[in-house]
Amino acid sequence: MPDETEAALPEVTLPDLMRGGRLLRITRWSEDVLHQPTQPVTEFDAAFHELLRDMFATMRAAEGVGLASTQVGDQRSFFVFRCPDADQRVVAGVVCNPVVELPSGRDRHLVSDDEGCLSLPGAFAPLARPDHAVCRGLDHLGRPIEIEGTGLLARCLQHETDHLAGTVFGDRLSGRARKKLYADHEQHSYRYPADWPVMPKGEFDPALEA
Repeated sequence: MPDETEAALPEVTLPDLMRGGRLLRITRWSEDVLHQPTQPVTEFDAAFHELLRDMFATMRAAEGVGLASTQVGDQRSFFVFRCPDADQRVVAGVVCNPVVELPSGRDRHLVSDDEGCLSLPGAFAPLARPDHAVCRGLDHLGRPIEIEGTGLLARCLQHETDHLAGTVFGDRLSGRARKKLYADHEQHSYRYPADWPVMPKGEFDPALEA
């Protein structure tokens, strides 16, 4: 017979996960964890929810719109996001074991826009991606979920799902564009401590940016 006290525990909601939490260090592109495919999430327990709470807190502190598991050193397949769509409607959530469906043929419209990554802070490069994406997976409780993204949200869903396949957006750039992206990162790297955002971003120094 199930424990009545345990059965009466309230369900963890998405707003619950978006409150509190501790800051985690964000991994960098030089680390192997960002270049390896992830494994499916199979347990949706309290420890998993605590990690999600920490990831939302870390994403907020880093001023990002999405954060993948590998960016905090976890090799399970999931990400968190809070991102506006093409209509500036802010959508937030957790997607585990995601699969992204992109339009094809006449429905496929590429938009080239600046893209950045919290694991290569301070650097941006234009990258063409489809302006619409549908991401299917499981939510934080293991229930099926579907997110339809337009605008920045479509880009975010593609970017974060890429992370879970071991792909960073620099892998999609030409050699020349990737070289410039790394140079921009180096120029701004003095602002980002090794454990950022646990240690906050440093102040802008015009002398170093000249």
